[in-house]
Amino acid sequence: MSNTKNTSDSQNSRNSPKKQEEEAAADSRPSPMQVLRDARIQLAELTGMAAETVSSFEQTEDGWSLEVEVLELARVPDTMSLMASYQVDLDPDGQLTGYRRLRRYERGRADPNRR
Repeated sequence: MSNTKNTSDSQNSRNSPKKQEEEAAADSRPSPMQVLRDARIQLAELTGMAAETVSSFEQTEDGWSLEVEVLELARVPDTMSLMASYQVDLDPDGQLTGYRRLRRYERGRADPNRR
């Protein structure tokens, strides 16, 4: 058994401090699901509008980029409510770094066909 312990100790000593730091940083990063949850919460806090859906989600070189649909103005009937699509950018740790409205539309309207 002592051979096994010595082998694992020697293998661990071969890991450079930089590699160990990288592994620790990767372990501390939020999961994609946590990034989605946090992005919705942060956008709602900043805009005062609740996120209804996330229609696009991707990891980028700088962190994460999402497209989030929010209800901007409730109307009756609900199909006439004004929705908006926001681009939300987050850093690798899931902290919001910026957002912008891409478009507004009525809930019941489909995107026009563009050619």
